[in-house]
Amino acid sequence: MDTWKFYDITHREHVICNPTSEEKLGRLVELLRLPADARAVDIACGKGEFLTRLAEAYGVCCVGIDLSPFFVAEAERRLRARAPGAQVVFLQMNGADFGPDEPHRFTLASCIGASWVYGGHAGTLDALTRMVVPGGWVIAGESYWLQEPSEEYLQASGGAREAFGTHAGNVEVGEQRGLDLVHTLVSNKDDWDRYEGLQWYATVEYARSHPDDPDLPELLRRVAKERAAYLRWGRDTLGWAIYIFRRRIPEPPALAA
Repeated sequence: MDTWKFYDITHREHVICNPTSEEKLGRLVELLRLPADARAVDIACGKGEFLTRLAEAYGVCCVGIDLSPFFVAEAERRLRARAPGAQVVFLQMNGADFGPDEPHRFTLASCIGASWVYGGHAGTLDALTRMVVPGGWVIAGESYWLQEPSEEYLQASGGAREAFGTHAGNVEVGEQRGLDLVHTLVSNKDDWDRYEGLQWYATVEYARSHPDDPDLPELLRRVAKERAAYLRWGRDTLGWAIYIFRRRIPEPPALAA
């Protein structure tokens, strides 16, 4: 089954394609207080909700990158409906292949929930830091272990223990790269239940309306497997948070005595 078709179907009920709430995303937008001349880029932007809200709130220039043709089309549709004159461009491409015309060009660079693009949390922060000006915003959404994952959970989910660290560890990775943590938006079980549950709901609705889709058996198997792993282990094992960093402004060189 085509990967992007799978995610299009399972995320049709989602406004935000991550285990966070619209209220928390709104809080993030409010905290940023961007000037009108700011420039923002969001890697793996999904349906573009974050950038659309930035454009609505601040009128800033934004670029959204995503591999899914379904999500890019939906992001453009939503933008036209809500902010038709906004300076927002969505590009269908691999975020790892995106690079600004010059380093440190953006006021804000984010990758919220797709650290696989850069091979993990550390690689994501390295890439985003290279994109922003001193004092700029680096925003990452990343999972972490709430408790030690069982071997049964790792096998059922296809995950690896080393894929994630701890909540504190995710912060330390940023600090080691010259970033200052200014806030975190931590997901709770209700956020996770909504994110996972909407996938089950969307899948059932799709199955009812597309009984002849040849991909349906695989779709149902995958979603059932993921649902079982979440309910049995994942809900109590895996956490998620949005980490809001600012790139440090270098100290001026000391004057000679």
